[in-house]
Amino acid sequence: MIQLKSILNVIDNSGALTVECVNILKNKVSNGWGSVGDEIVCVVQRARPISATVQNSVTATKVRRGDVRRAVIVRTKKPVRRPDGRFIRFDDNAAVLLNNKREMLGTRIGGVVSADLRMKGWGKILSLAPKAV
Repeated sequence: MIQLKSILNVIDNSGALTVECVNILKNKVSNGWGSVGDEIVCVVQRARPISATVQNSVTATKVRRGDVRRAVIVRTKKPVRRPDGRFIRFDDNAAVLLNNKREMLGTRIGGVVSADLRMKGWGKILSLAPKAV
């Protein structure tokens, strides 16, 4: 479960390293909590520096500190109950950045993601991840 003002690691190659959740985009009954597969609005807190050669290219994805982006939660510290009764939890909170068309901003994912993403309609993220738990 992710609450507002939570810090999440970014596990794609979009250029962002950490983001802060500022809004959770889902039903109003959630009371401000987000779980795996939920879409959030976040602000980039730390990003990789952009070199001069990459900055001039047209196709470069430029994510800078302070950018407001949408993201999908892919891992949470809070245990999530599966339909078969098991609880799954991870060591950190993590997200993958999206563009305005709800497509991934990066082209690769560098870490484990939750298999619950498939039930929420994020199969593309699962297919690019090295491992799903």
